[in-house]
Amino acid sequence: MVMRYSDIVVAWVLLVVVSLTAAPAVAAALTLDDAVRGIETAYGGMTDLKAEFTQTSFNKSLNSTIPARGVVYLKKGGKLRWEYSEPTRQEIVSDGKTLWVYTPSLGQVNTGPAPEALSGPAGSFLAGLGRLREHFTVRFLNPAQPTNADGEVVLDLTPKQPLPTLTRLILAFDARGWQVRKAVLYDQFDNTVEMRFTRLAINSGLADRLFTFVTPTGVATVPLR
Repeated sequence: MVMRYSDIVVAWVLLVVVSLTAAPAVAAALTLDDAVRGIETAYGGMTDLKAEFTQTSFNKSLNSTIPARGVVYLKKGGKLRWEYSEPTRQEIVSDGKTLWVYTPSLGQVNTGPAPEALSGPAGSFLAGLGRLREHFTVRFLNPAQPTNADGEVVLDLTPKQPLPTLTRLILAFDARGWQVRKAVLYDQFDNTVEMRFTRLAINSGLADRLFTFVTPTGVATVPLR
């Protein structure tokens, strides 16, 4: 699977998905204010994150589904590293200024400035979640029942300034600790990207060198389009 430019945008957008860290346990009578407060409090204390993920991308017009998996590393300042191991090995790396997309099977790395659209709250959620309601319209997916069948609290977020690649975001997180378990992103065509996260490590002191890319010998460098 070769990532398209729009897929890269989605990958960066998923910074929001994994930026929710441990917080005090949710009270039995959960209110929306409780949930937002917990997210913003947890978010404010996070500097970096590592997690394993599984991903399912659904293309509505083609009625096709593509599974994927890998490891993600995130750090404040717009730094990210997505390492896909399936279905095709690929690395998406950014130091917050430059973006690299390395596809070993093609023998090339695409590189260019980090997309401008991702410099704001719609992309750099490590800066945006601290003011959740400033950037999103927030509600429970089911206001009458904030938790799903698995006991996860589910929020339905609508960006106040939607992007073509992000018009809706649904987050499900552990009611006992606020760690995110699932995220579903919708684009303007109702295509979806669903992700599940495991083995989260918060504030482990990730080195900045993780978020730069050194082109291997013999690999072609191609401008990112």
